[in-house]
Amino acid sequence: METTANSQQEWRVREVRVITGQIEVLTGLRIGGSQETMEISGLDNPIIRNPSNDEPYIPGSSLKGKLRSLAEWYLGELPLPSGELVRDCRKDGQVARVFGVAAGRGRDAPKTGPTRTLVRDAVLSEDDRKRFVEGEPITEIKTENSINRLTAEANPRPMERVVPGVRFDFEIVYRIFDMGDGGRADEQNFQEVLLTAMALLERDYLGSAGSRGCGKVRFLAHDPADGQDKPGVLVNGQFRELPAVPARAPEAAT
Repeated sequence: METTANSQQEWRVREVRVITGQIEVLTGLRIGGSQETMEISGLDNPIIRNPSNDEPYIPGSSLKGKLRSLAEWYLGELPLPSGELVRDCRKDGQVARVFGVAAGRGRDAPKTGPTRTLVRDAVLSEDDRKRFVEGEPITEIKTENSINRLTAEANPRPMERVVPGVRFDFEIVYRIFDMGDGGRADEQNFQEVLLTAMALLERDYLGSAGSRGCGKVRFLAHDPADGQDKPGVLVNGQFRELPAVPARAPEAAT
């Protein structure tokens, strides 16, 4: 059944899946924030923090944007320079259907339907929140130097990072829509797009300065079957490993 504007009344939510777990920082994590006030000797490159309690957090927009970018590169579905979607999402496009259509491309929305993926802000785990409240440092100031190749003059630039070992609780909601196919396309994309993007993120980086060592993370979940924290996620409370990502991406559809 072809999805058209006339058939939108037949769309319905078939299933809602909630993916939960923790994001563990393996190398210093930097997601930049704004400097609210100017201070003498103040830090020029602070991380983003919750203004109500000063705790570091991972914005849902940062996590979702990175997952989408990795999926687009892996599946060959980067937007065209014109802003158009690279393929007709009614037929074979996957990424726009999973992550939604960007503002300004609303004409593509009838083809994809609503975004399937909702990403919440990831907040400090209970243990790390206790460490933070008790005054234990969970961030650091890392100073990098830009060196003039001719004069050897150093230009230091300090930046704030979350230290390795800190964990953030995350939640991602995935909605499966029946768009005349019984939800089969969204079911397939859950594994092939969303979970694969999460596996790709573990091989890539989150935040900034990834090429200089920052931002390596992994997903962990508490497996109720054996009571252990393991690499993977919980899907509606059931432990699930992330898929193995082949070294070579699948061929783009023609």
